[in-house]
Amino acid sequence: MSNEQILYLGLIFVAVVAGVMGIGMVLTRGSDMRQRLRGLGGETVLEQPPEASAWTERVVKAAAPVARLATPTSEEDVSNLRARFLHAGIRSTSAPVLFFAAKALLALLLPMLLVFFSRSFDWKLSTQVSTALLLLCAAIGYYLPNVVLSRMTAARQLNLFEAFPDALDLIIVCVEAGLGLDMAINKTAEEMKLRSPELAEELEMMALELRVGSSRERALRNLALRTGLDEISTFATMLIQADRFGTSLAESLRVHADMLRTRRRLRAEEAAAKIPLKLLFPLIFFIFPSLLLVLLGPAMIQIYRIMLPTMAGTGG
Repeated sequence: MSNEQILYLGLIFVAVVAGVMGIGMVLTRGSDMRQRLRGLGGETVLEQPPEASAWTERVVKAAAPVARLATPTSEEDVSNLRARFLHAGIRSTSAPVLFFAAKALLALLLPMLLVFFSRSFDWKLSTQVSTALLLLCAAIGYYLPNVVLSRMTAARQLNLFEAFPDALDLIIVCVEAGLGLDMAINKTAEEMKLRSPELAEELEMMALELRVGSSRERALRNLALRTGLDEISTFATMLIQADRFGTSLAESLRVHADMLRTRRRLRAEEAAAKIPLKLLFPLIFFIFPSLLLVLLGPAMIQIYRIMLPTMAGTGG
């Protein structure tokens, strides 16, 4: 193995290890805001071990110079990115640094992998084709973290959307039983942990904000901002208006819950209507060829054994 190949392998190993560790820390690290709110609320906060926090700081410091290569300079882009992290459920302060470091590393790593494999397997590529492939690999590596973040956001928002009508029903039951809205939200957060941990976490954070003295309007708007769902934003607006104008809270919640259940059913019917179209391509490209092979295979063998010798004898 040449020195150039050893260098490529070493760089690939370092980049892959750094990327995997960075993604793992982004996904598994707890919420700093939630821990602070729990501490203010009088609950026991489990602090991270000093070794883990020191290791995280070292990784973030090492990734910071690389992250500057892809970090946007516009404040609007930074604000939009923070909102996307909140929508995906990532509240770690080191998440943006690791995110942009992953973008820069992947944009450099994938072209290096292409060069390594092209030289290892002796691919004969023209200059134009190799340049286009290098640019394509760099673009894929640069935008791959965006795709992952978008998929995480979509999956989390779908979970919140499907569980939110059930949470509204629990809030209605608690309010009609005589509990205040703050206690109803707190009780709903406890009961929703098995159904949807994501929604339970958001409601618990809202309850913690109310407990430490934040106004109800601000806590509701923060809930809508963290989730990024129009349904929860409408819910927050409805509660703010009901609190401001003194309308019936239980009746407003019941109407909104009925509307959300209807919307959830319509979305499920839409997804069911798309199933035949999605099954069409696997049927055409995977199932039909094997089925035709099973049905027509014996007939083709008989034609090959009987018809072709007969035709060859007749022709002679």
